[in-house]
Formats: sequence, structure tokens, C-alpha cells
Amino acid sequence: MDKRWIVVIAVVGVLLAVWNLAFFTVPVWMQAVVLQLGEPVRTVREPGLYMKIPFIQTVLYFDKRLLEYEASPKELLTRDKQQLVVDNYTRWKIVDPLKFYQAVRDEGGAQSRLDDIVYSNLRENFGRQTLLEIVSTRRAGLMEEVTKKSDSKARDYGIEVVDVRIKRADLPEKNEQNVFNRMRTERERLAKKYRAEGDEEARKITSGSEKEVRVLMAEAKRESEVTRGRGDAEAVAIYADAYGRDVEFFTLVRTLDAYRKALPDTTSVIMSPEAEFLRFLKGTGGAPASSSGAEPRG
Repeated sequence: MDKRWIVVIAVVGVLLAVWNLAFFTVPVWMQAVVLQLGEPVRTVREPGLYMKIPFIQTVLYFDKRLLEYEASPKELLTRDKQQLVVDNYTRWKIVDPLKFYQAVRDEGGAQSRLDDIVYSNLRENFGRQTLLEIVSTRRAGLMEEVTKKSDSKARDYGIEVVDVRIKRADLPEKNEQNVFNRMRTERERLAKKYRAEGDEEARKITSGSEKEVRVLMAEAKRESEVTRGRGDAEAVAIYADAYGRDVEFFTLVRTLDAYRKALPDTTSVIMSPEAEFLRFLKGTGGAPASSSGAEPRG
């Protein structure tokens, strides 16, 4: 190979080496800290091409994007002395790379500090709330408060805490059975209360119905007695009127009706021929129909 080409390649290689050693680029999603002999001398937050002193200065890159950290589950104690196993996650980002590097060095150190900060705030806030408030009524407001306090403390490390959320908040296994037993007892107590109230209401309805029935029966009986009395009175008036018009005929009809009832075919009656009851069975002229004492039959 021609020596001139060797020289050209060598020169190009040197230029590339110098370029790599003297220049560095910062992508849009990154930010950088320039170190000189291990000490930070400059912070680069805007993307572009920058210079550095070869062999003396080095560059450290830090992500500008939103990062996420999932904490391991921990047990917390509520105000009503209930233990909760809380599994939370934190969204955060690096807002001051120089302070971040000086305080925690890298993302691993940042996550360790965030774990302490967030857990301490969760423990403090959960300790002032009941289990019901944490699980349902005040959960959103509680997490906003934890996020705000965690962000305030994390600023000392060049970190902004954007959001803290609870993924899971469960009771420890050893407490679940006790809680279920209390829930069952409470439901049984409510069931007994509702049954007692239902029985009381049923007795009230039954008593009212029986009272109404008795009142209706009494009214009906009274009406029937009044109606029967009126009918008897009308019957007596009719009989009296009929009796007054033809006494002999009325006497005959009533006597024949008495014969029909008192003298059936299978009954024998022994009485004096002179008895008033037999006067219509006597012959004409008032003579007895039989003087031999025979048994008259209806």
C-alpha cells in the first residue's frame, strides 16, 4: 500500500479519536454533567453537540424522561390499629442533574432514597387515618398529600416526585380471618335485627287484620239480628192480620201443620177423644170419629 494512504488513514484515525475525545452529544431525552478529574464543572440540559477537554473531562448522562419506581410491599399501621400490606409505586424525574449526582450518584441510589421518603410519608399519613378512610373515602386525597410531601423532601436530591399511588392495600393473612369473622358477626346481628323488626311488623299487621275481622263480624251479626228481628216482626204482623181475617181457617191450617209434625206415620199417640187437639179429626156435629178408643194416626 502507498505510504501516502497510510498517512491519510492515520490522520483520519487521529481526527476521529480527537473528535470522540473532545466532543460529545446530548440527546433530546438526556441531560449531562461534565466532570473534571472527578469533580463536576458543568451541567448540560439542552440537546446538541458540546466540547470537553480530552483525557481530563468525562461526561455522565442522566435521563430527562419520567421514571417509575415500584416499592416492595410493606406493613403499615392505621389509626384504628389495623395492619395493612401496602404495595405502592412512584413516578419521578431528575430535575437537577448536578444535585442529583452529588446526592445519590445514580438511579439506584435515587430509588433507595425515594423508598425511604415515600414509605415514611405513607406511614405518617396512614397512622392518622382509619382503615375505611384509606381504602375508600379519603384515598385520593391521602395520596395527593403523600405526593406533595414526598416531592418537597426529594427536591434536596434533585428529584421531582410527580405521583405516588397505591397498587394494593390488603390485610395480612393472619388478620383476614379475624376480619371475616367480625364481618360475619356483624351481618348476623343485622339479620337478627331485621328479622325481629319483620316479626314485630307481621304481628302488628295480623293484630290489625284480626281486629278488623272481629269488627266486621260484629257489624254483620248486628245487621243480621236487626234484619231477622224485622222479618220476625213482619211475619208476626202477617200472621196476625191473616188470623184476624179468618180465625177458623187460620186455626185449621195451624192445627193441620201440627198434625203433620206431631203425628208421623211411624208414631203412635194415645190421647182422649175429647182432647182439643183432635177436634178437627172428629166427625161432623162434633161427634168423635171413633169411640172405641182406637189409636188415631196422622
